[in-house]
Amino acid sequence: MSRVCEFTGKRTGVGMKVSHSNRHTKRTFRPNLQEKTYKSDLLARNVTLRLSTRAIRTVDKHNGLDGYLSIVKPRHVRAGFSANATKLWAKVLKKIGTDAKPAAKKAAKAPAKKAAKAKAE
Repeated sequence: MSRVCEFTGKRTGVGMKVSHSNRHTKRTFRPNLQEKTYKSDLLARNVTLRLSTRAIRTVDKHNGLDGYLSIVKPRHVRAGFSANATKLWAKVLKKIGTDAKPAAKKAAKAPAKKAAKAKAE
């Protein structure tokens, strides 16, 4: 299992350990990952995820997995979500009734509007 948070994308970092005599040796900074099982009411099943403690606090703040996945924006999904978390996000949005790609639709409409203005002139 890789050491990556499924929501934030936090992974092992590298740096230097500096001793009292100022000697530098390489070391790793591991994220505080925990396996957490959430009950999804919308999907009617339990979901086990490997999350950082920061991500767990964020999910708990938004009333569980369904609440968090319903408010997260597409740019955040592209930035850090794993493939498994992205599938969960799409399924939750489908159950809620909103489209999983609203930003893509807006981007597709924008060039059409510009073309229509250019023809009118």
